[in-house]
Amino acid sequence: MNIDPREISALISAHTDPSAQPGAPRMDMYAGIHKALRAVMAHTLLALGRMDVTDEEEFASHCERVMDLLDLCRSHLQHENTFVHTAIEARAPGAARVLESEHVEHEAAIAALAAGITQLLGCAPAARPVATQALYRQLALFIAHNFEHMHAEETTHNSVLWAHYSDAELVEVHNALVASIPPEEMMAILRWLVPFMSPPERTALLADMRAHAPAPVFTGVLHSVKPHLTPYEWIKLMRSLGMSCEIAPPY
Repeated sequence: MNIDPREISALISAHTDPSAQPGAPRMDMYAGIHKALRAVMAHTLLALGRMDVTDEEEFASHCERVMDLLDLCRSHLQHENTFVHTAIEARAPGAARVLESEHVEHEAAIAALAAGITQLLGCAPAARPVATQALYRQLALFIAHNFEHMHAEETTHNSVLWAHYSDAELVEVHNALVASIPPEEMMAILRWLVPFMSPPERTALLADMRAHAPAPVFTGVLHSVKPHLTPYEWIKLMRSLGMSCEIAPPY
């Protein structure tokens, strides 16, 4: 663990010192999706920890949530390998090697956790409490390592990308990645992406979506994320988009 308060101090100084001239923020492909992943990982772990193993419906539902998380993580690894790591290696050969090797470890961990869920679903009711606790601890370790891994990507990999690509080029890479995601998977991502962004990030994302996506798709996204925002967050979002707080149902 490496907690460095100097990073925060330097950023504060750069934006408050009149003599400093901070540059414009760079295009960060990791920022949004990593907020979404941190949110869904935390929520899934907490749900597993409080699961009532004697309630059959809750037991099945929470196990399915873990499987959904693992599917999302597996897909995320593939997207990063195909688009982000390829871009890094194209202009800085070897720069993605360390974190790419961690992706291999994550794929093995995902397979092991999925096997654990399968075993849990098939075990005798009397064994559920101890098996669930073991799975909970293993999932916690997986998430802890992912949090460290995402930090490394947001610092080390972004430094490489920013040194070798313009923002316009990074937008092209990101757009190609997003275009490769099937609609059903994209809706699942947006459910965690939009609610856990900051208000300015949320507005920027949805304003861009409104400008480029078909109207029914945009309306469908609003309906899917509204239940996961507080009433005040929803009002702020609608005001920032210049929209009524009441939206028509999607068609």
